[in-house]
Amino acid sequence: MRKSLGDKRHEISPEQIKQIVEIHRQFREGEHSKIFKREAFGFRKVTIERPLRLNFQANKERLMRLNEQKAFADLAQSKKKAPKERNKEIAEGVKQQKAIFAMLSALPAALFKDRGKFEKELDKAVKVSGFNLSAPLRKAILAALSERDEAAEICRDDEGNPEPDSDLRDTENVPLGEDINAYFDREVKPHVPDAWVNTALRDHKDGEVGKVGYEINFNRYFYKYQPPRPLEEIESDIETLEKEIMGMLSEVTR
Repeated sequence: MRKSLGDKRHEISPEQIKQIVEIHRQFREGEHSKIFKREAFGFRKVTIERPLRLNFQANKERLMRLNEQKAFADLAQSKKKAPKERNKEIAEGVKQQKAIFAMLSALPAALFKDRGKFEKELDKAVKVSGFNLSAPLRKAILAALSERDEAAEICRDDEGNPEPDSDLRDTENVPLGEDINAYFDREVKPHVPDAWVNTALRDHKDGEVGKVGYEINFNRYFYKYQPPRPLEEIESDIETLEKEIMGMLSEVTR
């Protein structure tokens, strides 16, 4: 080949092609061939979720993060073309932003490790202020005032189910034919007890949990152990190299 094609860096000669064809035709195991069932190379790629854990605090530093939230920043934006209408809309948006800051500043300064309890305090503040807090703005506030915390309570949806943390999401390749739950209990649960398998992600062909894939790892099946060279031989090579290097240095410094 004139150049490498991705991971393909070696070209098979006509003689090697004939040899491969002959090995396949004979269909028996030997030094250069092994026979496996197709399923031996297959796996199900399952998604492992871990729960979202957040703490909440309405301190000055986190309140300033609210300016970085799009839903909040958009309040002071306008798509009006007429300057007068645009300035009016922006002014109203800035007024709303100040009202939100004032409302949030009245929240308890304590660190909440339970989202449910913090949201109750937020609801009280919203009711007292009389501010109409939209869903996007509420989401922006919760995002700005929260931080990930392994010691915090699990965040749950309206049905009480744990919400997944996308930053902690991982995958596992479960060999075909092996029970996913048994694999999970053996390989995952002992290390991350709060994890679970995302059963909503399924293969588009068979509808089972996990995406089916195949991988042939030649090193795994044809690896041959090569013992390291004797220590005396390595030391001898090092001494030879040292002499060569010293010889080249002596020529440079003459």
